[in-house]
Amino acid sequence: MNQDYEQYTEADHRMWKQLFERQMKQLPQIASQAYLDGIEKVKFVADHIPHFESETNPALRSLTGWEVYVVPGLIPHREFYTHLYNRQFPASSWLRKPEQIDYLEEPDMFHDTFGHVPLLSSQAFCDFMAHLSEVALKHIDQEEILQRISRLYWYTVEFGLIRENGSLKIYGGGIISSSGESRYCLGSNVAKIDFDLALVLDTPYHIDRYQDHYFVIQSYDQLYESVTGIEPLLEAYLAQQV
Repeated sequence: MNQDYEQYTEADHRMWKQLFERQMKQLPQIASQAYLDGIEKVKFVADHIPHFESETNPALRSLTGWEVYVVPGLIPHREFYTHLYNRQFPASSWLRKPEQIDYLEEPDMFHDTFGHVPLLSSQAFCDFMAHLSEVALKHIDQEEILQRISRLYWYTVEFGLIRENGSLKIYGGGIISSSGESRYCLGSNVAKIDFDLALVLDTPYHIDRYQDHYFVIQSYDQLYESVTGIEPLLEAYLAQQV
């Protein structure tokens, strides 16, 4: 698929602008510096939807060798992890309507693009996703293992927090693209747990409300290095099932 950029109407560009400006009012104070730097590196601006082929992908390829790959929506695990392994981040091209501004059942291109793409300018973060996808493809026919890998993806790429210069910041795309959860997740009444790979793999998540807890990494290098320890944990889990 391609983005079919001409499909976007003036209303679509206005929606992007509204969502972009709403988030950028709060993100400079609460988002990871790597994400904020990435916004500029991938040339995202408020006045128009990013054009993948002429703007976003040339920037990403020069930075980390990654690119955005257009998909129709949610895709099967094998296809999803294969794209990640090939340094292609799957992203929808459709944009939410005004009545969906605060809630969507399925991620749209604002979530996929604004939420995730800026961090694709970080080499350590990209290496983490590529390494994780390699492990996932190795176990692609083992649903129980994929469930645990999905938990790691969920609690990091989608809903991760990071400690930078002594302060908690957000980097997960599910938070970054959500006005409400961006505020909620840093509240004092929400549990923040130091990242522990074994605990993450054993912790279920839910998709229909804000998270009950968030895992905090100390650096993106820590995230990348954590994948080296995943195989023994997965093998131990498989042994328990025998």
